[in-house]
Amino acid sequence: MKFRKLGSANVEVSEISFGCWTMGGLNWVNGTPNGWANVNEDEITAGIKAALDAGVNHFDNADVYGNGKAERMLARILDKLGVKSTSVVIATKIGHFPGTAEHAYEPAHIRHQCEQSLINLQREYIDLYYFHHGNFGPQDKYLAGAVEAMNGLVKEGKVRFKGLSAYSANDFLRLTPAVEPAVLQSWANALDDQFIREGSPVDNLMKERGISFVAFSPLAQGRLLDKFDPKKPPEFEPGDHRKNNKGFGAEAIEALKPKLEKLKLRFGEKTEDLAAMAINYCLANPRVCCAIPGFRNERQARCNLVATDRALSPADLTYIRETLKS
Repeated sequence: MKFRKLGSANVEVSEISFGCWTMGGLNWVNGTPNGWANVNEDEITAGIKAALDAGVNHFDNADVYGNGKAERMLARILDKLGVKSTSVVIATKIGHFPGTAEHAYEPAHIRHQCEQSLINLQREYIDLYYFHHGNFGPQDKYLAGAVEAMNGLVKEGKVRFKGLSAYSANDFLRLTPAVEPAVLQSWANALDDQFIREGSPVDNLMKERGISFVAFSPLAQGRLLDKFDPKKPPEFEPGDHRKNNKGFGAEAIEALKPKLEKLKLRFGEKTEDLAAMAINYCLANPRVCCAIPGFRNERQARCNLVATDRALSPADLTYIRETLKS
C-alpha cells in the first residue's frame, strides 16, 4: 500500500482508504432518507480485516451515518480485531445531523456532537474532523461561531486536524479561507471530476494553499462497475438515499453500459479491473491524497484493494475521459 500526506497535516494516509457510510444502514434525518441498505456486521468485520491486512490506515466516518451507528460499529470492530483505534487515522464529520438544534453548525451542537463522536468511536481525540457541508445558514450566519468552536476543539486536543466537505466549487472557494482546513472532501470519479480536474478552481485552490483532497464515491456508488441491468434496474428500500437517484434508473444505466463495455476492452472485464481503473483515475491527481470507496463485505473490500497494484498512464486517463463523455 502506498501512502500520501494528508494535506497540510503532518500525517500520511493510505491511498486507498475506506468510507464507512454503508455501515450506517437505512437511515433518515428529519424525514429525509440518507442511508444505505442495511449491512451485516460480521461481513463488515471481514472487510475491515482485509483492509487492515493490506495496509489501509484511514477510515472515514460521520455522525449522521446511521445517526451514530457507523461510528459505534467501527469502534466495536477495531476492538474485536485487537486493533488499537489510535493506530489508524479516523475521520468523522459534523453538519448533517442537527439533533434538537436549529442548525447543525450551532457552536454548542458542534461541541456536543464532537463529544458524542468521541464516545461512539471510543477515543480521546478525532484525527480529522470535517464540516460536512457548506451551508452555514443565511449569509453564513453560523460560520464565525462554527469556526471558533472547531478551533477551540483543536486547541483542547479533541481534534487534530480540520477538514471541509462541500458540494460546490463556490462553497470551497468561499469557506476555505475562513475554515483553514488541512484537507477538502467531496465526490470525485470518472463521471464527475469537477473538483480534481487539473486547472479547475478547486484544484488551483488546493495548489495555492498546500492542501489536498479526499475523494469519496470514486466508483460512482457502483455505477462504474457495470453491476446494474437496465432491464431490471435496482430497487432500493425506504431510508436508502439512492431510491430516487435517476443515475440508477433504467435509462441512465442503459446509456452508460456501452461506454463501460469500451472500458472493459482496455482495462479488463472483471469487477476488480473496473474498480482499479476508477480508483486510480482519482489518484492520478497528485492533490488527491486518498480515495475512500465504500464497502459492504470482504468481496467488495478486496475489489477496492486491487487498485493498489495498478496504475494509469496519461493515455489511459485520456481514453477514460473521452469514452465516458462521448
